[in-house]
Amino acid sequence: MPLWLGESTNFLETYTTYWIEAGLLEYRQALALQEQLVERRIKGDLKQDIVLALEHPAVFTLGSRGGLESLKIDPALLQKKGIDIVETGRGGVITYHGPGQLILYPIVDLARLGMKVGLFIDRLEELMIRLSRVFGVAPSRDVRNRGVWVGDDKLGSLGIRVRKSVSFHGFALNVSTDLAPFDWIDPCGLTETRMTSLEKVSAKSIEMAPVLQEARSLYGELFGQAMETLSFNSVYAGATEDQ
Repeated sequence: MPLWLGESTNFLETYTTYWIEAGLLEYRQALALQEQLVERRIKGDLKQDIVLALEHPAVFTLGSRGGLESLKIDPALLQKKGIDIVETGRGGVITYHGPGQLILYPIVDLARLGMKVGLFIDRLEELMIRLSRVFGVAPSRDVRNRGVWVGDDKLGSLGIRVRKSVSFHGFALNVSTDLAPFDWIDPCGLTETRMTSLEKVSAKSIEMAPVLQEARSLYGELFGQAMETLSFNSVYAGATEDQ
């Protein structure tokens, strides 16, 4: 059993959050992993919070308010392109995920963190704002919808779920994402809304590795956590060992 799941080790006094970089991970696999980690966090088997940092292959996801009515393309055509549509349970409606998009899924005990849901969401938005500034882009919030915007164009989306004070799902920030699939939907259910990316706004090529490094640092700063990196393999094996 990995140390971070061990019953005899109590990390609560250290306030260390584990940072896991999972690379390109299928959406359904990531969702199943989140569900397993949330249940372990609730039961106390998982002793500390975890942030999953990753990208997804092309996929459309539906939130708790649905969103298929915002799909502008025949689902059969998506199937031919190998693009899935997945119901998620997170907040919000339909959105798109694909390579070149930074995904953060914080599995966080908000009660232990001493943070209400609204403030937690505000901090996640602030993380996207500060992270974007590092790469020469200055987004802001917008009263129309959670997330971050550059003018009238949406740069990052956010939707979480909380179960017995433990959060999951999270945010998606467009770094070098192919924006074309967003034209096939009303993103987040908003009509006449365009999506943008850090690369498009900055007119520069941006690699994911430095974005991940800055995101890790900013998460620790904004949430007052000491960040420690664990390998994805150890986390995935630990979360699935009882299956």
